[in-house]
Amino acid sequence: MQNSILLLYFVLFIILELVYFKIADRFNIIDKPNHRSSHTSVTIRGGGVIFPLAVLAYSIANGFENVYFLIGLLAISAISFLDDVLTLNNKVRLSIHLSSVLLLFFQWNLFSLNWYWILIALIFVIATINAYNFMDGINGITGGYSLLTIATLYYINEQVVSFTSSELLIIVGLSLIVFNFFNFRKKAKCFAGDVGSVSIAFIVVFFIGQLILTTQNLSYILLLLVYGTDTAFTVLFRKVRGENIFEAHRSHFYQHLSNHRKYSHILVASIYIMAQLLINFVLITVIETGIIYPLFMFFIFIFIYLFLRIKLEGRQKLLVSYQ
Repeated sequence: MQNSILLLYFVLFIILELVYFKIADRFNIIDKPNHRSSHTSVTIRGGGVIFPLAVLAYSIANGFENVYFLIGLLAISAISFLDDVLTLNNKVRLSIHLSSVLLLFFQWNLFSLNWYWILIALIFVIATINAYNFMDGINGITGGYSLLTIATLYYINEQVVSFTSSELLIIVGLSLIVFNFFNFRKKAKCFAGDVGSVSIAFIVVFFIGQLILTTQNLSYILLLLVYGTDTAFTVLFRKVRGENIFEAHRSHFYQHLSNHRKYSHILVASIYIMAQLLINFVLITVIETGIIYPLFMFFIFIFIYLFLRIKLEGRQKLLVSYQ
């Protein structure tokens, strides 16, 4: 893709984001801080709408490639945006989510596989989308973590194995750079909102799914190891404490670091990004050696995560409800 075309896309995404800010300001699409929040000032919600818009712009210019993926992305983004604005009935939201995931499976041609692979894929996709939504709680973490993931996928696509369109990866990366300009800062101009966290999760899952299907290597799931670990153990600890895991909370480790330890959002986001960067580097280095080294890396990271969490939060606090 020519640099001039990339520049046009980049300028377009900036314009679209700024136009959305005007719309959000006009219709009061904002986040107000409350006792569950990790921020302290009123901020525009839904800045992550740029992610599906970027994919749509690219698709319009390139003959609507991956049409099932595109329809699923637009559907799940639209319902998430409406949920940001109106707070929809859970049944309506979940039905659209499921429909979008099934469209993604059609795009992957997954229904030609045995039923248990479809079940595994369903668990992976739903878990990832929810993890992204849960982890979107401080400035910079969603945009920064996703940009790293897209950049890693681009490197794999160019240097390791070709599994998708490098141009589409670049376009998604540009939209993330634009979003990060407004979000990866001490005082964010906007938050991703459900539309942002859910849509970028859907996009990332699409690419990782393509990679896994091309290589037949499930180890690439570890490209989301940091998010997955924090989400899984937070749910586990909340369950142990007898809490309703479907209610809003501030129990994630990153929330403890930012809210209780008073580390800056940017520092905490950077720690998570750097941890995943190290994992990605090791994963790409050992991926061709078989399953043993990725598994070893997985268990080493789990051990380090639990050690740090118990050390910094305290074993007792992990077993009782937050006050």
